[in-house]
Amino acid sequence: MKFAGKRLILGLFGRMIRMSSNPIKKEWYLLFLIVIVAACKAPNEAETIINQSIKAHGGDLYQSAEISFTFRERQYKIFKSPNSYSYSRSFNDEGKKTVDVLNKEGFSREVNGQKVALPEEEKIAYTNSVNSVAYFAFLPYGLNDAAVIKKSMGAETIEGKEYNVIKVTFEKEGGGEDFEDEFLYWINKETHLVDYLAYSYHTDGGGLRFRKAINTHEISGLILQDYENYKPEDESLSVEDLSELFKNGELKLLSEILLEDIQVKFVN
Repeated sequence: MKFAGKRLILGLFGRMIRMSSNPIKKEWYLLFLIVIVAACKAPNEAETIINQSIKAHGGDLYQSAEISFTFRERQYKIFKSPNSYSYSRSFNDEGKKTVDVLNKEGFSREVNGQKVALPEEEKIAYTNSVNSVAYFAFLPYGLNDAAVIKKSMGAETIEGKEYNVIKVTFEKEGGGEDFEDEFLYWINKETHLVDYLAYSYHTDGGGLRFRKAINTHEISGLILQDYENYKPEDESLSVEDLSELFKNGELKLLSEILLEDIQVKFVN
């Protein structure tokens, strides 16, 4: 139930309670109001499954964890709490050290300690790049953000294991530049870990990807994962088609998503 719908119904019942002169009717209206409030607060099936998965991957520890790692010869430092976030990456190129930072203030770049002015188009591209690495590294933490819309797609068996399948889309408001992207997560019914994921994206011409978790890093109570990264030959398909193509061996392995030199530090 959307927030506006909840507010309208709650307001209506509140008004009925205030205006009614019949004590019995008031009691019934109050009972209905309590039931509605409880229903609004209760997580749906998709939220319950996602909550179990977040807990299995580390739960509340993510809110105070600063995670450092190397990905494709670039060093990343990721922090995301309910109230703030800071993503940074650094790398050396032609003898120059570049440091990119993305936080609530926006994106900034320094080269050899000097801030660099960038065209807006480059800022957007670098923002998307840094944000993407942070998003995937922290999965499934972040899937309870306000702009996330979750829907249960039922169950599916992949490589002999049973999974709950959750589809994730985004509200336009608060969903960022990529709010039109769609994701599917296959969450293991026994371990509650994200073993597979698929997504459609619209940047850089758009496309489809399917990922399989291949390595699990258990560090300081957190579980981070490496993935094999696949694509279909026909990228005009639906994201829902990808698991069947994977099971039939019809996806092409593009790359491996490997996190190296992982360190976890907890901050206050």
